[in-house]
Amino acid sequence: MPVVKIEMLEGRTKQQKAQLVQAVTQALVDIAKAKPESVTVVFSEYSKENWAQGGRLLSD
Repeated sequence: MPVVKIEMLEGRTKQQKAQLVQAVTQALVDIAKAKPESVTVVFSEYSKENWAQGGRLLSD
């Protein structure tokens, strides 16, 4: 039962997320021989004020 957690900045459309889910699921089916119905994908989205890189908030 693979569980994939995708953490990213907010702003992607529902269609983009659906495409990501399809691509990740297919990769696990092809490479890890997982059954599609056993693959779980969870999105965690963050605003730029809640994400920092290189010592600075991305909102700055």
